[in-house]
Amino acid sequence: MPPTAVPPTTQTLSRSQARRVALAAQGFTDPPHATPTMRTLERALRRTGVLQVDSVNVLQRAHYVPLYSRMGPYDTALLHRAAERSPRRMVEYWAHVQAFMPVDLWPVMRHRMEDHRARRGKWRVVEADPALEAGVLHAVDVLGASTSREVAAYLGEGAASSKDHWGWNWSSTRRILDYLFTVGDVAVASRTAQFEIRYDLPERVLPREVLDAPVPDVAEAAVALVRRAARSHGVATERCLADYYRMRAQPAPGLASAREAVATLVETGELEPVRIEGWSRPAYLHRDARLPRRVRARTLLSPFDPVVWERERTERLFGFRYRIEIYTPAAQRVHGYYVLPFLLGEQLVARVDLKADRRVPGGELVVRGAFAEPDAPEETASELLVELQRMATWLGLAGLRIEGRGDLVPRLGALRGPG
Repeated sequence: MPPTAVPPTTQTLSRSQARRVALAAQGFTDPPHATPTMRTLERALRRTGVLQVDSVNVLQRAHYVPLYSRMGPYDTALLHRAAERSPRRMVEYWAHVQAFMPVDLWPVMRHRMEDHRARRGKWRVVEADPALEAGVLHAVDVLGASTSREVAAYLGEGAASSKDHWGWNWSSTRRILDYLFTVGDVAVASRTAQFEIRYDLPERVLPREVLDAPVPDVAEAAVALVRRAARSHGVATERCLADYYRMRAQPAPGLASAREAVATLVETGELEPVRIEGWSRPAYLHRDARLPRRVRARTLLSPFDPVVWERERTERLFGFRYRIEIYTPAAQRVHGYYVLPFLLGEQLVARVDLKADRRVPGGELVVRGAFAEPDAPEETASELLVELQRMATWLGLAGLRIEGRGDLVPRLGALRGPG
């Protein structure tokens, strides 16, 4: 049955209603397509607003999995077409953290780019070097889409640099390229198979109409970002709305303010203040939010899925305390290295530590741990097994190996049987 609109007079939502609103906003009630197409991908991107990018590849890169969670098994070439070929539908920028965003967000992000320019960087000061910046831009102009190593080689700089994702030992060229990216002077054209960024000039990456679009002022940009966050959340607190695009909650010179934007959208009727059962903070319901009678989801979520970005929100909505343990020493991990929440219906009912082992013939999806939540339904293990088999097929892995810790591991093994 299709979702019904939330009545405009709603003042209080139960936790179940808030969950269903949130999951519908994220696309978990969209009708499935037997074969996902570019239109399916665009619909999923409109729901999430952004796809976080992360270098960890123990299972699959972070930006691929949220699309799978909403679309089901899809050809990942769709994402490459959307991000790398004309007409581009999405582009990388610091929209949440490093993330894919729809290309029409580029003008909205200009105020953020100018703030980075004024501060000479995003999180650290990049010393001004006009000659090197001009040289790097010239090299990119001449070379076209190119990695920092290729630009460094063109400039005659030594290529020695760390592969560290956070860039503590980046070469001078790499640091300048990252700075030029944060201020919008270069854009990400694509990535290599090794996940290295290929940079190019924005005019060769973004559609002309996007580059020529008017740049909103700071207040207009804040409203645009909070509006998108509210649509993606369905219902959210001010803190959640600010976090979605990593905005400042309070006003600051030259920066978008979530608080003022929320007030504007409440005044225009686009956001409705509501109360949610068990929440101490006021929440805001988007006027186009949907409240389905039921959510029939069954899927695994990336550790970087928007549903679980904001930990307090996840805990209040789902009663699910979630922490990423990638950077926790192995002996101190509670659930594992790369743990995916399992969404069944409207609840997060389990979590599973997964790894894609491609060293064995045909490859295997390895379950290194599987843990049920205290109130997980009886069918959790059987539904999870179906989902694990579906994910293995999508990843092109011929086998499924169940091992490790957790109360669901023996149940999964028994259900699967020998072999």
